[in-house]
Amino acid sequence: MLKKYRSAIFVLIVLLIVTVLNSQAAAADAQRITKDGLRALMDNPDLLIIDVRTEKEWKKADKKIKGAVWEDADEVKTWADKYPRDKAIALYCS
Repeated sequence: MLKKYRSAIFVLIVLLIVTVLNSQAAAADAQRITKDGLRALMDNPDLLIIDVRTEKEWKKADKKIKGAVWEDADEVKTWADKYPRDKAIALYCS
């Protein structure tokens, strides 16, 4: 079951990796990444992983990507500026 759950996280991932330098226009350049691509980047200190599931789903989940933080996807305008603009950011939900 654990293997199935991990696959569900990654298969249903909506993953955007955004390198934001000085402009919010960079969001238009967002890219998708495969589960294997994300795994290859997991130890990269320049990668931030943000879980954007609903708060209810996030709180009840017993499995989460190690090191990921939760943010409310509906409130992106309130939290986006707190993250460094020189990092890659991966957003995911399942």
